[in-house]
Amino acid sequence: MNKKYGCLIALLLLALLVSVGLNFGQFLGKLDLDVGMDAGIATAHPKRHLRETVVETAKKPTQDKIVHIDLEGIISSMEMGGLFAEAMPSVDSIKRALEQAVADKKVKAIVLRINSPGGEVTASDIIYNAVKKAAKEKPVVVYMDSMAASGGYYVACGATKIVASETTLTASIGVIIETMNYSELFGKVGLSMTTFTSGAFKDSLSGARPMRDDEKAYVQNLVTQMYDRFLGIVSESRGVPKDQLKTVADGRVVTGREALDAKLVDQIGYVEDAYALARVLGKAADAGVVKYRHEVSLFDALGMASAKAAQQPAKVQFDLSSGLLPKLQPGVPYFLPPSYAR
Repeated sequence: MNKKYGCLIALLLLALLVSVGLNFGQFLGKLDLDVGMDAGIATAHPKRHLRETVVETAKKPTQDKIVHIDLEGIISSMEMGGLFAEAMPSVDSIKRALEQAVADKKVKAIVLRINSPGGEVTASDIIYNAVKKAAKEKPVVVYMDSMAASGGYYVACGATKIVASETTLTASIGVIIETMNYSELFGKVGLSMTTFTSGAFKDSLSGARPMRDDEKAYVQNLVTQMYDRFLGIVSESRGVPKDQLKTVADGRVVTGREALDAKLVDQIGYVEDAYALARVLGKAADAGVVKYRHEVSLFDALGMASAKAAQQPAKVQFDLSSGLLPKLQPGVPYFLPPSYAR
């Protein structure tokens, strides 16, 4: 009996070693080496090729396919990092998915599902540009889920066509910058702040003192410039004059049906209708639908474990009283509905 157990353990250990060896070989095969010639240092970055999972099988035997990409949550330039780097969409992950879909000759069209209230101005603009760039190569159909407002709608303007549900909340065409003023509180508790600046506008959003009128005009001008760009992109994308758009582009959210009436979207439907439209635009009537996903490898897990081991233990706290949405950063411009700024 002991010999049998010993043989079994030996076989299991051998299988484990073979598996680790194969994984390591695959890992090395995917490395993209960038050599710093000046410093003489070589750094290795794994090529993150996104895997596919079938959403709808092809109607007939064909290699043609439609790629479904998700943009979910508040749009941010922040990276999660570690084992869960792909758990939340980021600028880089969306761009990478679009680039892979464009490079794949079997992909005939892209469906970008947006379920987002918006987010950072620059992050939204970068993804919009990536969508627009992809749409020049292959048809991109945006499907608006529960919400595609503000920055979410901004991104959608880069697509070839936009499909919204009857109950989708969209538009919210506007920009918001927020700060908090606590100067009166300082006076009540006997605190004050002394600030040295190189110019009159360097501490314009400081909450330690009331804002001057020229500072308010300065910040409002920044917001107006970003709003004008947003309005111009919508006008160009939808073929609607700016003056006509201003009747709905005042920060309000509208339903999918109202968006259709205002020419902000192309049709009402569900995600299956977006797939059907993508097949028509991509001239691939029998194409199947696939979704990209990121597989966490053994080395991702080991990398995260080693990074965590090098850090000091930290207490993790969640404040559920203020909701699960991230708070807006003071002074950062956002494409978000006003309700998300509170």
